[in-house]
Amino acid sequence: MPARKLYFESIRVGDELPALAKAPVDRVQLSRYAGASGDYNPVHVDELYAKSVGMPSVYAPGMLVMGMLGQLISDWARGGQLRRYNVRFIKMVWPGDTVVCKGRVSDRHGSGGRYFVEIDLWAENQKGELVMKGGSQIQLFFSLEDENRQRSGQSPIVVEVPRESLVVPAPATASSEAASSAPTAPEEEDEGTDEGRTGASSKKTAPREKPAAKTASLPVAKKAKK
Repeated sequence: MPARKLYFESIRVGDELPALAKAPVDRVQLSRYAGASGDYNPVHVDELYAKSVGMPSVYAPGMLVMGMLGQLISDWARGGQLRRYNVRFIKMVWPGDTVVCKGRVSDRHGSGGRYFVEIDLWAENQKGELVMKGGSQIQLFFSLEDENRQRSGQSPIVVEVPRESLVVPAPATASSEAASSAPTAPEEEDEGTDEGRTGASSKKTAPREKPAAKTASLPVAKKAKK
């Protein structure tokens, strides 16, 4: 029986990836990973050394947990192409910890016969604490028919798919209220910028710095510029 393949047409934003629970991390696994990766940092394999530098014991390399999250993606996206994969290390993983890898489809879009899905990824320990988070982008065939066409040298099926995302944009009313609460702010920022370029006297800029609210609303970059 052929391996299951994943196609763009069957994916929806918000779909959860099947959770991947790994066996508890042990010191044998850490030693094997050191040999396989060439990372012989003693804080991962030498208990006495780890304690001498203030650690309660050896701990797992971050790349080991990253590999576990990578397995989650590779098991799920059969037939897809990994275009991007990035993570951020949040918390250390210790011997005895059980890592559970999870993911969710956060975005999908397609144009010109190319179809992509974005995946939010994260890993938790047995206490439910976040130890790693990240994301990836997968490129997929639109359907089995699309795959067969492309593999036979024909042009891909072209379906324009507007971007769908879990990220909800801020309501327009909120931005309009913020703008109405300080109607003169855009003019003052423009004038301040012009004055900075033309070298105008400090008489004009001083009054604008008095109101605390306006000063707080200025971007950090402009403050550093002054």
